[in-house]
Amino acid sequence: MCLDKKLNKNSSDTSKDNHDKEHATWNRRSFLQALGLTGAASIMLGKVPVSAATKTPLSAALTTSDNDRVLIIIRLKGGNDGLNTVIPQYDYDTYANLRPTIKIPSSESFALSTDFRMPNYMQDMQDLWNNGKMKIVHGIGYPNQNLSHFASADIWSSAGNNGDSVQTGVFGRYFENLYPDYLLNPPEIPPAIQIGSLSNLLFSGEDAGYSFSVANPNQLETIAQNGTAYDVQNLPSCTFGDQLGWIRSVVNTTYTYAGVIHEAYNNGSNNANYNESNIAKQLAICARLIKGDLGTKIYMVTVDGFDTHADQLIRHQELMQDVTNAITNFFQDLDDTGVGENVLAMTISEFGRRPKENASNGCDHGAASTMLLFGAGLDGNGFINTHPSLTNLDEDENLIPSTDFRSVYASILEDWLCIDATVVNDSLLANYTRSDLGVICNGTVGTNDYISNKFIHKPIYKNDSVYVDFTVNNASLVTIELINVLGKSLGVVYNERILSGNYQINLNPNGIKYTIGQYFYQININGQKYSKSIVFVK
Repeated sequence: MCLDKKLNKNSSDTSKDNHDKEHATWNRRSFLQALGLTGAASIMLGKVPVSAATKTPLSAALTTSDNDRVLIIIRLKGGNDGLNTVIPQYDYDTYANLRPTIKIPSSESFALSTDFRMPNYMQDMQDLWNNGKMKIVHGIGYPNQNLSHFASADIWSSAGNNGDSVQTGVFGRYFENLYPDYLLNPPEIPPAIQIGSLSNLLFSGEDAGYSFSVANPNQLETIAQNGTAYDVQNLPSCTFGDQLGWIRSVVNTTYTYAGVIHEAYNNGSNNANYNESNIAKQLAICARLIKGDLGTKIYMVTVDGFDTHADQLIRHQELMQDVTNAITNFFQDLDDTGVGENVLAMTISEFGRRPKENASNGCDHGAASTMLLFGAGLDGNGFINTHPSLTNLDEDENLIPSTDFRSVYASILEDWLCIDATVVNDSLLANYTRSDLGVICNGTVGTNDYISNKFIHKPIYKNDSVYVDFTVNNASLVTIELINVLGKSLGVVYNERILSGNYQINLNPNGIKYTIGQYFYQININGQKYSKSIVFVK
């Protein structure tokens, strides 16, 4: 049973305990993934990328389309209240009656249209709206909303359905299939940069994480400014200092993309009046790296605090003021050099808030919310789909979604990033109707050859041994090589010309006593290479 559903129905101590337990679980996963000196950013040892916190290495860049477009994902973590972000003026009386203490008065808002308004503290967005660089998606969500932060965030990242428990992300599956040998041949630039969302699944594949991830903007700024992660000069004059210095120097030299990030950071600059908020710092770094021509096409930034069960009016205002300042300055910064034409930004949040306020002057977990889109590529302002009814609610008294978030993903992947429709469907696990966002692909559509030529392989653990299971459709020359985490080849374990069929090949046919731990295998089939990680336990 979803822990948060009880909280939405009452405010009992038991429900609060359940809510707190879920947050503890959520934070434990983030904490465990952030363990280690590197703060969960992937690193390189030898030629092989690995991570100090997980076994997920960095991988390949999004390079199949020939445009310079960039996607910025702005995660509003905690469940953003869509009704106080975009106010339904067309049914203001119902809205005000549901929220007698936390409503936004009409006199304290500005008009987007005759039907919808925004709070005055988001006034800076009006220029983006008036200049045709902003759109609003009504009723964003998915069917059978899971009211758990943890589960719903995973659904938004994986594109799975409630209850599917899919453990790979939309971009993770795309990169994983497109670059089958990423484990042993990482690209020159990071495919994605992720700040503050170490536990997010969006860039996770079956065997790898596909984003350069840091816990906070200060850590990324240090890497960008210095080309290193840790100071190796100002250390204690003792044995501990010597050891710490050695460890830090190893980490500094093994950060996969520290050098290219540093170069792009130096090549770019900021020319906007950002404030000191966390989200402003994140977007300022993104702007500088984009202007510095890093080449990364996908960034995700995070602003936390949207779980507004209590004192929502003040808390939500502070959060949205920071978001407004950061986004408007970000696009002003980009437009300084003209690169803003190639950047699209979108907000995501795991769910909305309940229409009716609670006894703590806040709102409990809801369903449908509002998505904001920004960028010149939107071809004018406007609203996407219809706003959910404030009177026709679901059985939990929540708004009923009118837009499946996956339909927006599909449109952005296909029409903005120019990814082939078949590839998009494969990455989203289904063929979703594309939302009409007004964006149009301006380059060559990336190939979908990887789907028709996809080679499926996986490790099988049995009888205290590890095998690789695969199927070939034609007679092929197959070579399998075993590699350790330092990038050193341990030898070819299989080299045969085989006929079509299914095979299971022992990765340690001679029974060598390898040290317990992580290894990699690389399969070469007629010149094409594929790799995965394995673990020897005996």
